[in-house]
Amino acid sequence: MNLSPHFSLAELVSSQVATRKGIDNAPSPSIVVNLTRLAALLEQVRALVGTPIAISSGYRSPALNRAVGGAANSAHVLGLAADISTAKLAPKALAMLIRQSDIAFDQLIYEGTWVHIGLSTGAPRRQVLTAKFAGGGVSYVAGIV
Repeated sequence: MNLSPHFSLAELVSSQVATRKGIDNAPSPSIVVNLTRLAALLEQVRALVGTPIAISSGYRSPALNRAVGGAANSAHVLGLAADISTAKLAPKALAMLIRQSDIAFDQLIYEGTWVHIGLSTGAPRRQVLTAKFAGGGVSYVAGIV
């Protein structure tokens, strides 16, 4: 099932961890509505970059989110976030390009080897963060550093 011209439901719910651990990652109809919004956002990013976008993590069922150590309030659980990359740009350059665009995202996080982009159920905040990984944990600083 295609959610947009370049993004399918299958790629937005695909998870190696779910497959390996036998976790059901099938979205409900309301999550599919959110994933359709997310696919539209990813189409904007694809157009901005001018090349395909790879999705390493999209929708995560609550069980999958726990299994990967995701934040309890993660937008991934609502089908409103994706971790992305592209062969054309390094992740930091991708994050900077999205930040400088007029794309209406809620949250953009440069995470080192990928970029997290998310929507919200309300007005987009355009929050931009950089994840800092240390000592087995993660902290966030404002901006792209």
